[in-house]
Amino acid sequence: MTRDDFRFFHPLRVRWAEVDMQRIVFNANYLMYFDTAIGDYWRALALPYVESMELLEGDMYVVKATVEFHASAHADEMIDVALRCTRMGNSSMAFTGAIFRGEQHLISAEIVYVFADPATQTSKPIPAAFRAIIEAYEAGEPLAEVRVGDWATLGDAARGLREMVFVQEQSIPLAIELDEADATAVHAVAFNRLGQVIATGRLLAPEPGVAKIGRMAVHRFLRGGGWGRGVLDALMAVARERGDREVVLHAQRTAEGFYRRQGFVVRGEPFTEAGIAHVEMVKPL
Repeated sequence: MTRDDFRFFHPLRVRWAEVDMQRIVFNANYLMYFDTAIGDYWRALALPYVESMELLEGDMYVVKATVEFHASAHADEMIDVALRCTRMGNSSMAFTGAIFRGEQHLISAEIVYVFADPATQTSKPIPAAFRAIIEAYEAGEPLAEVRVGDWATLGDAARGLREMVFVQEQSIPLAIELDEADATAVHAVAFNRLGQVIATGRLLAPEPGVAKIGRMAVHRFLRGGGWGRGVLDALMAVARERGDREVVLHAQRTAEGFYRRQGFVVRGEPFTEAGIAHVEMVKPL
């Protein structure tokens, strides 16, 4: 196998605790690497795993895992764990896996999962929607749709995710999180192929020619998958269309790197908002 056989890669660095007395990765840890990568594979499908499996009324169980060793990885090396769904039957699916160090193929694997009832752990047919999502990913098709609209249209969808992220996760009071600006803002919401909300944000017009983006939220189990960028791009497109000259936002310091990668720069000194450290960032249009 070569890297060209896969579109999904999970990078990781080998930790000291994962090598054995021969100073190479202990053989059983390669299965852990593949198991870690499969979690990232579900994120690549835009699926928050627990919520998605509840919606699909089932869960995934490993029934077979085989590993073939070609060469060894060592402590502190960067490796890439590659996965591809190569077969789907009525209730089972098989993944072909490989671990690469650069272009060198170190490990091969086959992992077979069965979709089953969590209560009885008896197999059941893979739902058509789940099957279609996996096929779409392997074919390189988009896994999420960003919709833009007003609060009357998208408010229910945006509210649920915002309360999860800002109120439950970050302990921001609901009275601060939901405000009168929602009624006049342009909202963007990203939905996965199961109709679940995975990201949201809003666009205000605080003064002529200036767009202000805020309430950016991504499902906590899907961060780092590019879904927030899709929402940001959609809102910035609206700002361009209405002729705004710049976009400003108040970024939480933990998200500053994300906005820098999208071309935003810091303006002014850090400040506290809703008890959380922020910084103003701006990008010309």
